[in-house]
Amino acid sequence: MSKTIGVIGLGIIGSVWARHYAAAGALAGAWNRTAQPDFPSWKTTAEEVARAADVIQIVVADPAAVRAVLGQIAPELGAGKIVVQSSTIDPASAAEFAATVAARGARYLEAPFSGSKPAAEQKLSVFFLGGEAALITEVEPLLAQVSAHRFVIGTAEQAAAFKLATNLNVAAQMQGLVEAITIARRAGISDDVFFAVLAKHTSYSPLAKLKEPKLRAGDFAPQFSVKHLHKDMRLAAGLAGCTDFPMLEMLRETLKTAEARGLGEEDMSAVIKLLDQG
Repeated sequence: MSKTIGVIGLGIIGSVWARHYAAAGALAGAWNRTAQPDFPSWKTTAEEVARAADVIQIVVADPAAVRAVLGQIAPELGAGKIVVQSSTIDPASAAEFAATVAARGARYLEAPFSGSKPAAEQKLSVFFLGGEAALITEVEPLLAQVSAHRFVIGTAEQAAAFKLATNLNVAAQMQGLVEAITIARRAGISDDVFFAVLAKHTSYSPLAKLKEPKLRAGDFAPQFSVKHLHKDMRLAAGLAGCTDFPMLEMLRETLKTAEARGLGEEDMSAVIKLLDQG
């Protein structure tokens, strides 16, 4: 690969990707708001990452965090620099950030993704790309180091909207799964029977397969946290024409309640605890 990459945001996913880039010999720098000085290619500031790398990939919590990062690295952006934005944000923010980067003479690619921590570890992340075709072609060899598929969605705004749409579907499936297994458990049906039969049912999904071990064990260590899914549903509800979606509104209330009860840092499957608590 002719280009190097720097990762800003070493959370659940960003840290895994950065290690993959390091193993491929492509990582020029890594930075996180909470210092991790032992991390490969650690830099003390976001600006240092942007200075060292050809491509800067941002993987942080929300639009406000992305805006703050862009403010930090702006002096280092210019011709030859590329910003790959992989946080889950809304379309309006994507348009704003693309304009901010372009004003510095750099280029911008919206690249949200699907796949939680296990997928990232196995290089099975899936990117939804929004930007110019030539830029996508240029960056794809780097993204291929951490992903199984890269789909071109359209503009930066369309890629951001698509990501919110997929997370709405994930949240709905998660809620359906925890309610279904709770019904089965209350009827005295074992988890062995529930998942064995579900695996042959038309409603079975990769999400059910992913969350089966967590629900069986009551292990709610985060793969995708309640607080981040709640944030995504808030962003989705703010999209034009989406303010009255009944499923979306119900999920927002459920996740809001989960956060209020101290479940924000836990895996999204922890919403099952709300059914147990009543």
